Amino acid sequence: MRILLASPHRYPAERAAGAGNHVAVHPTVAPQRVHDLIARGLAELGHEVFYLLEGADAPLPPGVTAVTEPRGDVDVCHNLSSDVLPWIETRHRFFGSARPAHGHCVFVSRSLAEAEGQERYVGNGLDPDDYLYSQTKEDYLLFLAAMQGPAHAWKYHDKGLDIALAVARDLGVRLMVAGTAREQGTLELVAALCREHGALFLGDVRGRRKVELLAGARALIFPTRRPEGCPLAVLEALLSGTPVLASDVGVCREVVTPDVGFVCAGREDYLRAFERLPGISPRACREKAIADHHYLRMAEGYVREYEREISSPREDGSSSGSSAARN
Repeated sequence: MRILLASPHRYPAERAAGAGNHVAVHPTVAPQRVHDLIARGLAELGHEVFYLLEGADAPLPPGVTAVTEPRGDVDVCHNLSSDVLPWIETRHRFFGSARPAHGHCVFVSRSLAEAEGQERYVGNGLDPDDYLYSQTKEDYLLFLAAMQGPAHAWKYHDKGLDIALAVARDLGVRLMVAGTAREQGTLELVAALCREHGALFLGDVRGRRKVELLAGARALIFPTRRPEGCPLAVLEALLSGTPVLASDVGVCREVVTPDVGFVCAGREDYLRAFERLPGISPRACREKAIADHHYLRMAEGYVREYEREISSPREDGSSSGSSAARN
């Protein structure tokens, strides 16, 4: 199959070093990281991938060709709408009435699809080899999230930083907080909140340091208030053999099952869950993540969606061309 995949970034999305305690233009690149792995996975499955990018700073995977303009000589378009070709769009987050879903949408979790009144979904996937698995844990909790979005200055609140800080303080356990923002004021505010609660704010952490933090944590605490799509931080923790303490919101119950962590409705639930962490097997965490969220499994899911789209009846348009569908 010949596939045209679009993503608004320079390849690769994942960089080896973070911004530390400095602002970053793109605090989170989770959708773009997923797109890179979709492209790689499709090529490894034997498909020919044309990757429409803003540019590339490193060689693309074998079987993936960078392009600067849409092509018409493909079987399906991904993240581009087309008048004449089969196409799909991956939806990574909840838009609701601000951007109504359509029949070409494929969501990154069942929960997100249902929240938008749809049914098509392919769960996000990662490469297990990118993470360090460890059965030995240190005495800290990890909070890992973008602190600010492009139109959302208080994202750290919706991600539940205040809950994580309060829970760690009640437990008397050290909390490591990692993430960055677009504005210096937001970084300073988050750092001040961490100091007030005795937590350590690390800023933007990526590469080896991030991998080590994930592998060493007693648990990832993920007390989000947002209707998440399929959060990579949770998948990264599980691949590291690290259980997850998550909120009872959206996709969390779908991903954080009783064998790999706990879903919590309030502070008392988090306190009780922490005491039960010794009953969670690091091996079970990693095995579940590999079984459910391997990037090749994700790529296979998209192949099925391409085939479904190609076989669906469609009206022929009088004009050709395609336009990017941005997340």
